[in-house]
Amino acid sequence: MTAGRRQALFRLGIFIVGMTLLLIALDHWTHGAFLRPFNVSNVLKQIAVYAVLAVGQTLVIITAGIDLSVGSLIELTGVVMAQFANAMPFSGFPLIVATLVVGVAVGCTAGLVNALPVVRLNLPPFITTLAMMLMARGLAFKLANGRPIALNSNAFDGMGTGFLFEDILHRVGLPGIPIAVLWMAVLVAVFAIILIRTPFGRYVFAIGGNEEAARLAGINVKLIKTAVYVISGGCAAIAGLLYMARFASGSPNTGIGSELQSIAAVVVGGTSLAGGRGSVIGTFFGALLIGLLNNVMNLLNIESYTQDIVLGAVILLAVIVDELRKRYLSR
Repeated sequence: MTAGRRQALFRLGIFIVGMTLLLIALDHWTHGAFLRPFNVSNVLKQIAVYAVLAVGQTLVIITAGIDLSVGSLIELTGVVMAQFANAMPFSGFPLIVATLVVGVAVGCTAGLVNALPVVRLNLPPFITTLAMMLMARGLAFKLANGRPIALNSNAFDGMGTGFLFEDILHRVGLPGIPIAVLWMAVLVAVFAIILIRTPFGRYVFAIGGNEEAARLAGINVKLIKTAVYVISGGCAAIAGLLYMARFASGSPNTGIGSELQSIAAVVVGGTSLAGGRGSVIGTFFGALLIGLLNNVMNLLNIESYTQDIVLGAVILLAVIVDELRKRYLSR
């Protein structure tokens, strides 16, 4: 095992221990309400969309980029998928698959449009994805005429609000496993393995660490950077599908602020905004930490304004800790 891998595992271990102690403290403050199985299940269900969105964002940020368009792509893909599903004459599982393919195609195409000015013209990702954010949101409102598009089919009900093993687990006092949480778990596991175990993952880290050195080493920098933006767009489409299924409609309003939530999860999870360091597992724990804090503040009846202050403070603290860590290691 390499020294870098050992350091990453050590950081993950410290993070898990810290999360465990935090969970115990939060449960104490809420008089045992926090760690009740149904509340934990609800938290996981609430963070599923943000975690899926943050998976693609993680890859982009590791390459020292950023994707501000993902929230708007949730809206655009949700509207397109709702219109497509309502226009199809078939239902059931084939409709779910076809709708997912259409949504992912739209999301990946938008990701490709994001990437081309970055890799071909060397434009800042902040500007290009900001432009896509505005275009995608405007297009979503235009296609939907400013209103949510209700689904005519109930094929997506299970994906949005359904549970697996609900009857069995209820017998022992546990909730079922939300299907949205399974989507999140699969995506987190797949891309965690891709980043750690595949040449593509090593190339992503190499580009974020030193793009010029990666190019001189023979890595196709343009292709890899294009791929991470396409993946980010695809993840936004999957998040759009989960939102559409949850609310039984495609709405041009669902993704507002989601891009900031995804970036927050990535940063709190330990991924460096300067690129070259991060993990999908860390991003999941970052999304989980934010979800837990929001949940416990709701349980304690703390108003939303104070919740925003706390979330902002957590993000700022995460960035400060990352900067101090880099300065310490550079000595």
